[in-house]
Amino acid sequence: MKQSNLHVAIIMDGNGRWATARGLPRAAGHQSGAEALRRIVEAAPACGVDILTVYAFSSDNWKRPPLEVETLMALLGWYLENETPRCLANGVRMTIIGRRDRLPDSLVALIEAAEQTTGACSRLNLRIAIDYSARDAILSASSRAGGEQLTRERFEELLGEPMPVDVLIRTGGEQRLSDFLLWECAYAELVFTDRMWPDFEPADLARAVREFSHRERRFGAVPQPPEVVHDHWLR
Repeated sequence: MKQSNLHVAIIMDGNGRWATARGLPRAAGHQSGAEALRRIVEAAPACGVDILTVYAFSSDNWKRPPLEVETLMALLGWYLENETPRCLANGVRMTIIGRRDRLPDSLVALIEAAEQTTGACSRLNLRIAIDYSARDAILSASSRAGGEQLTRERFEELLGEPMPVDVLIRTGGEQRLSDFLLWECAYAELVFTDRMWPDFEPADLARAVREFSHRERRFGAVPQPPEVVHDHWLR
C-alpha cells in the first residue's frame, strides 16, 4: 500500500568518477547525471514517491576547481531551462532550496521562472538543493530565534517547515550525509548503493522504496506486541 506523502531524498554522487572511469571529462559525467535525474523524476510517481529532494550542488562544492563550478552552474541552468516545460506537462512542481545570493543572476532568473511556471503542479514535488548546507540552514534558523526558548515545533517554523525524509539514498558507494537535510533525516531510513549516479535507474529507485516498505519504523518506541485474543467460550 502506498504511504501518503512519501519523501525520498537522493545524494546524486559519482558523476565525476563515472566519467573518469570511462576516460571522459568530468563534465560528461555531470551531463549524464542530469539525464539520470530526468529518468528518476519521470519514474518517481509510479514508485509511490510524492516528494523527491535531490542534492545538486552543496555549499562546499564552491571549493571545486573554478572551471568545474562554472560547468556545473551552466548545466544547472540548462536543466532548468529544458526540464521546466517537461515538468509542467507531467504535473511536477519544481522548487529550489539553498542560497541564491551567490548564484549567477541568469541562474536565479531560471529558478524563479521554473518555480512560478510549475507552482500549481501536484503530481510530484521535485526539490533541488543548490548551494545548500544543512548546517548553515540550522545556524540561520537559530540566529533568527534570538533569545527565544525554542521547542522543536517552533524551531521547525524558523527552519522553514522542513519536510521529514522517509528514505535517503546515496549513490556512488560513499556512506555519509555530507551536510544534506540533517534535521529532516533524523529518522530517515538510509539506503547506500555502489552504483554511480549516471547509472541509477528507475528500477533502483523502486527497489529502495520496496526495501523501505519492509523496514519497521519505531521512532524511538518499542514494537507493539500482537494483540492476544482470549477465546473464553472454549473454557
